[in-house]
Amino acid sequence: MKEQSRSPIQLYLTLPILAWSLFDFANTIFSANIVTLFFPQYITEMVGTDPRLEQIASTIIAYANAVSAMLLILFSPLYGVTMDRTGRRKKYVMVFTLMCVAATIMMGIFGGTDSETWLGLPNGLILTIILFVFAKFCFSSGNVFYDGMLSGLGNRREIPLISGFGVALGYLGTLFGIFSVILLIGDAPTHHTFWLSGILFLIFALPIFFINKDRRVPPKPKQPFIKGYRDIYRTFKEARQYPSIFFFMIAYFFVNDALATAIAMMQPYATTVVGFEAGAFLVIFMVATAFSIIGAIVFSFINRTIGSKKTFLSIAILLAVAIVIAAVPLPMWTFWIAACLFGIAMGSTWVVSRTMIIELAPPGREGQFFGLFAFSAKMSAIIGPFVYGSITLLLADYGTIASRIAITSLIVMILIGIFFHMKVKEEPPEAVRQ
Repeated sequence: MKEQSRSPIQLYLTLPILAWSLFDFANTIFSANIVTLFFPQYITEMVGTDPRLEQIASTIIAYANAVSAMLLILFSPLYGVTMDRTGRRKKYVMVFTLMCVAATIMMGIFGGTDSETWLGLPNGLILTIILFVFAKFCFSSGNVFYDGMLSGLGNRREIPLISGFGVALGYLGTLFGIFSVILLIGDAPTHHTFWLSGILFLIFALPIFFINKDRRVPPKPKQPFIKGYRDIYRTFKEARQYPSIFFFMIAYFFVNDALATAIAMMQPYATTVVGFEAGAFLVIFMVATAFSIIGAIVFSFINRTIGSKKTFLSIAILLAVAIVIAAVPLPMWTFWIAACLFGIAMGSTWVVSRTMIIELAPPGREGQFFGLFAFSAKMSAIIGPFVYGSITLLLADYGTIASRIAITSLIVMILIGIFFHMKVKEEPPEAVRQ
């Protein structure tokens, strides 16, 4: 029997869906302002005073992102199992959001402190790096539970549209966050952008705190803490019985490796390698964000029309083309083309990947596979920045060539991801022989 689907307008105006999507608006303010824009700018201003030190600054940024992902790997095996066992998602979204907001505001407080030095560096710089690692860990942890809420908001035909609406609002949040900083912070030191971004994150996260509710699940007995790791290992072994989701996990690992690294390193690459001023890069990033919004909406409909597999493949190819254009020493204006293509890929990847997990996961176990999905994503979020940062560190004496070689390594990751994605078959998980 065909599922009854609500119209897009009915979906978007449903209060729980609107509140859920507004959280995407909220957390993308953190992702854009802190992860992509102002933390890298802060590090570059504090460390990168010559071509060699600019590469060292890129290494610090990359390693900080890798460490936060490593922390998530230590805990993410528990998250999906916790969702399936307790049914609680919103509670953990709230907890991790509040911790992220607190750490982000403290980044703004300590970022201007330099009364003494530790290890030859200003103490404020070291504290800010530590707080960034913790804030990003909390941000990513909350997103695991946030993504897990998606399956309870609509049926399988509605999920792509809901996911696309959330991502589109998220990138509107990016624009709002940037304009808010420009208007309220102006020419003040970069560390002031941190506390403002934290407050904005909290304000727009409030609707999901008060409106959305967790689905009730039958109570299950408590299990030892370590059992969560055994469960996720068993989930990994069981995933091999479902070849499509297993191969997609591998494909997403490599494509997300390239995407997450490009997001983290976009600001220092554009300013220290391509040659854009910080203000000009803000304009480029806003244009890329506008294309992310378009990509999220358009690809949600494309996904429903041609299927998730072909849609994800198209996005991976777009991302590869964007990175090729950025890596080759072409005229500066070509970077605008790369930024637009990257924006489309950035916005649409989240739409399709979340949808594919729901489509390919065994019924009733979406939360468990979302935990494994997050584990795969964050493993790639360690490896990509670590490789990038190691290349810029080892080749720092060669200046901008180091960064061009580092970003070229991302193309290899995408090609490997495409190879495994071609093995995915779009079929109901019930149809797979066990």
